[in-house]
Amino acid sequence: MKRSLWYILTALILASLALAGCAPSAEKITVATDATWPPFEYVDPTTQEIIGFDIDLIKAIAENQGLEIEIVNVPWDSLLAGMAQCQYDIAISAMTITEERKQSFNFSDPYFAAGQIVTVQASNTDIKSKNDLAGKTVGVQLGTTGDIEAQKIAGATVKNYDDIGLAFQDLINGQIDAVIADNPLALGYVGKNPDKLKVVGEVFTDEYYGIAVCKNKTELLEKINAGLAAVKAQGLLEELTQKWIVGGQ
Repeated sequence: MKRSLWYILTALILASLALAGCAPSAEKITVATDATWPPFEYVDPTTQEIIGFDIDLIKAIAENQGLEIEIVNVPWDSLLAGMAQCQYDIAISAMTITEERKQSFNFSDPYFAAGQIVTVQASNTDIKSKNDLAGKTVGVQLGTTGDIEAQKIAGATVKNYDDIGLAFQDLINGQIDAVIADNPLALGYVGKNPDKLKVVGEVFTDEYYGIAVCKNKTELLEKINAGLAAVKAQGLLEELTQKWIVGGQ
């Protein structure tokens, strides 16, 4: 009796293992981000987790499309190079869609409208817009659209940073005159340091963030766009804007 029961149990275990092996598993996707760009992606100082607008968004898209994701934190220049070489499947990092970047990787549909703006010390009265930056030292994050725009300003000295937070810290300390960065990012730093920083002038570029996808993964691009459309329809982008940008300030 015991021997028969043992055979039955063994058969049941083997059958369950076989079924588990046949069950479809979620596709695992490597997601690169440069977690130095609050409120879109940054490392929580308490939990050491990567959090932010973009992180919530890509997790929602992945859930909608049945994708298993692994988020990796890499420096901005390494992120761009890695995406061009398909070392990562996708990247979400407050990345502006540009024609130059489209040569190296694909982009999802846009998910956020942004633009460049100038931030100065709260006590500054000389700089009222980007037109007043000649002869000034301007901090930017290397390789960003802020860097590209700053290079166009005649007479400005551009100082590059690997971490935009260091540029804002130098601005607070008076080591540079201004920072050019994405409007929501700048407003986030001003919101946390209202007695030390302010934005001046108007947003002077029209930019849209997109999710970068490896060039040879067209099916993955379709899934990302489908998931993005679905969470947009659910009102998630408005929720994230309220949570991370409006409420975050």
